[in-house]
Amino acid sequence: MKKILITGGAGYIGSHTAVALVNSGYEPVIVDNFSNSEKSALEGIKSILGKEVKSYEVDCLDKNGMEKVFQENDFSGVIHFAASKAVGESTRLPLKYYSNNIDSLIILLELMSKYKVKDLVFSSSCTVYGQPKVLPVTEATPRQDAESPYGNTKKICEDILRDFILSGAASRIVALRYFNPVGAHPSSAIGELPIGVPANLIPFVTQTAAGIREKITVFGNDYDTPDGTCVRDYIHVMDLADAHVKALKYLSEQKDNFYDIFNVGTGNGNTVLEVIKTFEKVSGQKLNYEIGPRRTGDIEKVWANTDKINKVLGWEAKYSLEDSMRDSWNWQVKLGKK
Repeated sequence: MKKILITGGAGYIGSHTAVALVNSGYEPVIVDNFSNSEKSALEGIKSILGKEVKSYEVDCLDKNGMEKVFQENDFSGVIHFAASKAVGESTRLPLKYYSNNIDSLIILLELMSKYKVKDLVFSSSCTVYGQPKVLPVTEATPRQDAESPYGNTKKICEDILRDFILSGAASRIVALRYFNPVGAHPSSAIGELPIGVPANLIPFVTQTAAGIREKITVFGNDYDTPDGTCVRDYIHVMDLADAHVKALKYLSEQKDNFYDIFNVGTGNGNTVLEVIKTFEKVSGQKLNYEIGPRRTGDIEKVWANTDKINKVLGWEAKYSLEDSMRDSWNWQVKLGKK
């Protein structure tokens, strides 16, 4: 059974990917510093799988701590989720984002080289496209100037990976450019668990429906979109987890010194108001929301062309927006008013 290191593995996407890996015959090993995740996620994973997943409480910036993890395990691959990811926070704390997101990748690549671990699936983002001139975006769409320090770290990390491969490194790397992950495991044992005030739309939606938040502010309704609100490509987290499994299998079939990029989305865009209405429909809850001013760092609209990942990896999104909203609400109901 191939061991796969998952950095940030107790986080939202990492925890769901750990489940998907086990169900596909891999043995995940989680590393997390729990700065933006809860240890309860490990119990959730255990309840789904009926067994514990090995885990370490280590910060990816702690090179000695990370080296110990590599020394104790014979990894065949790595999935790197561990990054700070809130767009708004990154505009206030840019140095935190540059340090955490870039330095952690460099440390990881150095250790992978030292311990001869070839395969890496990197968590990138559609933020690298900025506000594209043509939609939907393909992997060949030119990257724009980043709208936030967070987005810029993803661009820089992609450049580091490309240069690492161009240097002749005996590695095989795939960068997955995520669109907007939503939903939760259908069991409601794991899901998105933001620390403090949510940075993403869906936890705000579910927490408002649960009475934890008074209202949702929709940032702007004067964009050039069907109803004036921003458009995003919302992908169910279990579909996203499955893309990582497919990417690992794909890498195992490649020669050394290999790099590729894939969009991971549904291929459809939905406005913020469409998301709100869909949530109200599937949950039966009426949401209190208001229109506010535009938010710094937000782009108007973006969604994915998924032809490449459909054809090359044999992956496609299976869950609908309704599925995502239903699973998100069921997860919030289980959480209660935490």
